[in-house]
Amino acid sequence: MTDIQHKVRVFPVSTTTQTDSVWFTTKGQVVIPSWLRKQFQIEDGTKAMVQATPEGILLKPVTSVTIHRLRGILKRKPGNKPFAQEWAEQTAEEKALEEAKYARSTGSR
Repeated sequence: MTDIQHKVRVFPVSTTTQTDSVWFTTKGQVVIPSWLRKQFQIEDGTKAMVQATPEGILLKPVTSVTIHRLRGILKRKPGNKPFAQEWAEQTAEEKALEEAKYARSTGSR
């Protein structure tokens, strides 16, 4: 049985401008280039969040660094915004930044 492969471009969300081409197998599998795995501390068994964006597919690795950054985030102090509201605002801000970066990289508005 032959795997049909689809070509995809990987655009990391960081200050790095290096890109690589990767291919999806018929099972939807893709190999992340080693330089990206090192940069984002992705090891065997690392899970990732998958998000559909206007630009395509966004993979967000859930690493120990990510978990450490999120540690204690659910603990609310009196007077703070509810977690759901803060999360929604943060997500909207990240999306706007990603869309602006994509627009700059493609020259579109």
